Parts: sequence; C-alpha cells; structure tokens
Amino acid sequence: MSRLSVDRRVLRVGPTGARERPDRLAVEEPLELRINGTAATVTMRTPGHDIELALGFLAGEGIIAGPEDVVNARHCADTTTYNIIDVTLAREFERDTVVRSFATTSACGVCGKESIEDVRVGGAFVLADDAARIGVGTLLALPDLLRERQRTFDRTGGLHAAALFDTEGRLLVVREDVGRHNAVDKVVGWALANGHRPGRGLVLQVSGRASFELVQKAYLAGIPMLSAVSAPSSLAVDLARDVDLTLAGFVRGDSLNLYSRPERVELGETLAQDITADEVATLPAEAHDHAPAEVR
Repeated sequence: MSRLSVDRRVLRVGPTGARERPDRLAVEEPLELRINGTAATVTMRTPGHDIELALGFLAGEGIIAGPEDVVNARHCADTTTYNIIDVTLAREFERDTVVRSFATTSACGVCGKESIEDVRVGGAFVLADDAARIGVGTLLALPDLLRERQRTFDRTGGLHAAALFDTEGRLLVVREDVGRHNAVDKVVGWALANGHRPGRGLVLQVSGRASFELVQKAYLAGIPMLSAVSAPSSLAVDLARDVDLTLAGFVRGDSLNLYSRPERVELGETLAQDITADEVATLPAEAHDHAPAEVR
C-alpha cells in the first residue's frame, strides 16, 4: 500500500563517460482529503502514514484540536489506489469556509503581523508556561539522531524528515515525506492519536529550514520547541517570539542559533551568553548573518 521509492532508468554522466543505470526515486502521489464524505483538498505526498497526515493537516488548520473531534478516519473503500482519506468529524463541516482556508495556506498567502495575530487567536494551547528545558548538547545531537532514521532518504536522497523528541533526547516518532510540511503533519497526526496533544515538553526536529508554516504547526500542536538544521525565515522568527516558542536554527555540529525563548536551552556554565535574545533582534543583519548555507 505504501510504496516509498521506485526505480527508474537514468543516464549517469561523469568524468569517465556516460552509462545507463537504475536510480531510486522517492514516490510522490496525490492524496485527496475528504471531510464527512465531501472532497476538501488534495495534497502531494509520499504514500504511508496517510491517516496521520490527514489528522495533522486538520490540526494545523485549526479544524480539530484533539481525538475527541474525530469520529473516524479511513482510506476510502471505493478505491484501489489508497489515495483518498475520509475523515468523519464529530461536528458539521462547513466546506466553503475551510476550503478557502486551505487555498490560502497552500498558496503561502500569509504574511505580516495580521497573520501572526490570526494564528495566535486560533491556537488552543499556551506555550508561555511550558517549563520544558533541554541541554544544549542534547539539542545539538537531535539532527544526527533524526538523520540515522531517514531510511528512505538514504535510498533516494529526495525526502524531508521530521521527528518528535523528549527533552532527554529520546525519539518518539519520525516521519519522511517529499514535502516538509507533510512530514510535520504526519508527526503531529501521530502525536494527536497517541496522547501527545498538546506536545508539552517536546521538541520538533526538522531536516531542513524553519518556515512560518512549520512554526505555526508546532504552535497549534502545543509543541514548545522547534529545531531546524537550516535557516528560519524572518516571519517564522516573528511568530515564534510572539507565541513563546523556542526556535533554534542552523543546528549542526557543535553550534546553533537561538532566535526566541533561549532560556529553555540549558547552555551550561562553560558557555557565556554575551547578548540577550532581545539584543539579537536589534542587531544589523550583517552582525548575525554568518550561518552556513542550507545543505539540503
């Protein structure tokens, strides 16, 4: 049911010439999401963990807040492709209103202070009082722990990944997908179905950059910390600061950048904090735009 990769013939060109060979590719297929039997949206994804993806997507849109909002979620029986999921909600579904919300999100039609305020109003959880703390060494280890479990990426090189860890560095769940948003939705869907919503005391680790939408998904899931291998966007930082989420970027090797709520990361006595997070926000761009380029 869940083909994660397929082989295709390619012409490999290199210093010694060209030859035909098989190449393994990550699978990408459409998934239609139906709500109460009505088609709502279509997303492109890597097949597998589709129900988690559907639940996480609906949670990220503020349509459901917990398992009590869902009566049933299943692959439709009238198809052999397993590319349709129908979610039955515990309440009536207003299709026109929600479809407009989906269209805005998929088109990245969100920006500025007004959007941040809309997200904050729509959030069901308060992160400010989450007392989670994580050691900087543990936080720095998370990308490698995630990378070790990216099995399909090892075969294809074409998937993003997301994972949930506790503050001791124990892995709860890892998911891969061609879309970074989908990988996060699958993790959030797993959390919702397994008693971790809100995700108090947890860290969401992602394999790429931190966008506004990923911070939004973490906040709406009640996850207090988001760690990214690459850079955050300016709007991601603005939202993280506004909703009291700890955002770490360029988490690689022995260094990282903390953009918001740094007190959740225990630096230890050997690491001096020369400036505060508020002072970082006032620095000119060239003073802290020294991080390495995105690697994936």
